[in-house]
Amino acid sequence: MTLRHLRIFFAVCEEHSMTKAAARLYLAQPSVSLAIREMEEHYGVKLFDRVSRRLDLTEAGKQCYAYTTHILTLVDEMEQGIRRFDSHRLHIGCSLTIGTCLLPAIVSQFKEQHPQTEISAQIENSERILSMVSDNALDFALVEAIPNDPQLRKEQFLTDTLIPVCAPFHPLSREANVTAEQFASFPVIMREKGSGTRELFDSVMLMHNLVVNPLWVSTNTQAILSAVSAGIGVSVLPRLLAEDAIAKGEIVEISTRDLSFSRAFYLVYHKNRYLSSTAEAFLSLCRNACTVALCAQN
Repeated sequence: MTLRHLRIFFAVCEEHSMTKAAARLYLAQPSVSLAIREMEEHYGVKLFDRVSRRLDLTEAGKQCYAYTTHILTLVDEMEQGIRRFDSHRLHIGCSLTIGTCLLPAIVSQFKEQHPQTEISAQIENSERILSMVSDNALDFALVEAIPNDPQLRKEQFLTDTLIPVCAPFHPLSREANVTAEQFASFPVIMREKGSGTRELFDSVMLMHNLVVNPLWVSTNTQAILSAVSAGIGVSVLPRLLAEDAIAKGEIVEISTRDLSFSRAFYLVYHKNRYLSSTAEAFLSLCRNACTVALCAQN
C-alpha cells in the first residue's frame, strides 16, 4: 500500500464521493475507483457502503480512516519539519586562513539575510577539511587547496597572495630583490604539512630546485607571526593574515626577485551531496565578487 492509495482513500472519505475526490485530487475518476478497489482487495474487506450516490465508511473503513489520518498527519509533519530543518542549518568547513580572514564577514552578512539559520563551522587545515567533505560530513567547504578526490566538485571564488616576511631588524628586511636561495638560507617558520599554505610554499620552492625543512612548524598562524617578529626566522604567509602585523610594524614584507606565491580559494562539495536552498544561498554569497571584495577589506 502506498501513500498515493492513502491520500486517495482519505479524499474519498472526506468527500463521500469518488467523483468529488477525483476533482479534488485532479485525477481521473477511474484512477480513484481503481485505488479504492486495490485497497479493498489488499486488505480483503469492504471499506465503503455504497448507498445511492453517497459512500459511507464500513466499520473496517472507519478503522482504516483513523490509521490513514494518523499516517498522513505524521507524513505532513515530517515534510514540514525536515524542510524547516533544511532551511535553518548549515555545517561548513574552512581552512585556517579563510576561517580567520573571510568566514566571519561572510557569515555576518549571510545572517543579516537569513537570521534564523544556524551555522556551525569546522576550521582545520585544508587536508583535514577535504577529508571531511569526502566523508560527506560537511555541507561544503571553503579551502585554498585543490581537491584530488574525483568525488569532490570545486569552484574558484577568490584569488589570494602569499608574501615572504621577516622581522623589521632581520638582514633580509634591508635587501632588495631577494632570491629564493637567499630566502631559504635562513631558518624558515611554516605551517604544517596538509595546509594549503604549506602545499603552495613547498611547490614554489621545488620550482627553484629547493627543498626547505622548516626550523619551526605550527598550525597556529599567530604563533608563526610572533616567532617571525622575534627574529627567529622568516616565513611565507597569506597577505590577508599578515597585513595587520605589517601595518603595526611587527613584521615586514621581503622584497623578492623570483619568489611569487599566488593561489585560489575554492568552494568544495561532494558531488552526491544534496545542497539545500540555504546552502545554495550561502554559496551564491561567496561567489559574489562585491561580497568577496568587502570581506577582504574587513
